[in-house]
Amino acid sequence: MSSDFFQELKDRGLVFQTTDEAALEKQLNEESVKLYVGFDPTADSLHIGHLLPVLMLRRFQQNGHVPIALVGGGTGMIGDPSFKDQERQLNTLDIVQQWSNQIKGQLSRFIDFESETAPAIIANNYDWLGEISMIDFLRDVGKNFTINYMMSKESVKRRIESGISYTEFAYQLLQAYDFLKLYETHGCLLQLGGSDQWGNITSGIELLRREKEVQGFGLTMPLITKADGTKFGKTEGNAVWLDAEKTTPYEFYQFWINTDDRDVIKFLKYFTFLPLAEIAEIEKAFLAAPESRVAQKALAKEVTTLVHGQERYEQAVRISNALFNGEIKQLTGEEIEQGFKDVPTYHVTSEDSDQLLELLIAANIASSKRQAREDLQNGAIYVNGERVQSVDYVLQASDKLSDRFVVIRRGKKKYFLLTF
Repeated sequence: MSSDFFQELKDRGLVFQTTDEAALEKQLNEESVKLYVGFDPTADSLHIGHLLPVLMLRRFQQNGHVPIALVGGGTGMIGDPSFKDQERQLNTLDIVQQWSNQIKGQLSRFIDFESETAPAIIANNYDWLGEISMIDFLRDVGKNFTINYMMSKESVKRRIESGISYTEFAYQLLQAYDFLKLYETHGCLLQLGGSDQWGNITSGIELLRREKEVQGFGLTMPLITKADGTKFGKTEGNAVWLDAEKTTPYEFYQFWINTDDRDVIKFLKYFTFLPLAEIAEIEKAFLAAPESRVAQKALAKEVTTLVHGQERYEQAVRISNALFNGEIKQLTGEEIEQGFKDVPTYHVTSEDSDQLLELLIAANIASSKRQAREDLQNGAIYVNGERVQSVDYVLQASDKLSDRFVVIRRGKKKYFLLTF
């Protein structure tokens, strides 16, 4: 065990709250500890809001501890009220189980379930929550908690006035029971979570104390806020997913490369495994020349490579450079699909003219023939990055990138995609 590990977590800003910090630090420094994080399957993929706890499991494993990834196949059917303004939509058992299996696959990319020294453990709380009877649960778990204790939790207090169902009110008991079961089956003594999980975590520690007379521990990470006030993990209102089918590696890379100057050093400490000394050097270079965006480039490289691999990172950089330089023709078909995933797209059929002027109108790039003529004559139209000013220009087979795409740019930034 590394005696510097807990201190490094604090130096990276990853420790928000702990229960009995001195005892926890001593435990982590002296022996291998089993710890867990719960992931409720509320979608078919994890998103970057989950990335910090996932990477915490990886950090602990790299330092000789045993991470337990708990997929909430049971709790995912209920919904955690923590810092939510309203009830979650309840999903069917089939959907939750399907999502649980997909999340298991994603977790294996970050933590090692095959390690010879400290293999990670995967668990699903449906295995015990799906079997326990209501009477047994109330007798064995509910008896340990007073209503006053449960009402005192911040996650509950925030919802009392607007309304909270008994289902979500009881969520903290289900999570406490998870901690108890993981202690019984694996000897788990530590639960990690975001700072919004503090109430749920301390309920689990209380249940361990009452039922097993053992000291459990809790550690929360800070909830991530962005300096500009927008929600972390969203880009243009959409979640940034870890699944490449839902958020392309290029979009993922763009999220990180566009990190606010005020956030980027903090995010390097949170989301990368670069040594703190190296991050300090990056910060020094960044402060000397912020326009170089050296910190954003390092962050985007490390996180994109970690999540999607070196090849997809290099592909994302190629797409970015090609779009910046206008060198569209260098891109493969797959790269064009990634780079122009969200731009207006028009499918050209055999009934359409090959004349560019006509296609500008058909694809709603220009509002009229007069506008299309003006745009062409004024040099506002680019085909695959090259300016076209002839009103008589006819698209050729050679204009079709990968035999199926033509990228039109109008002005400096407005892109359109023609598909064939």
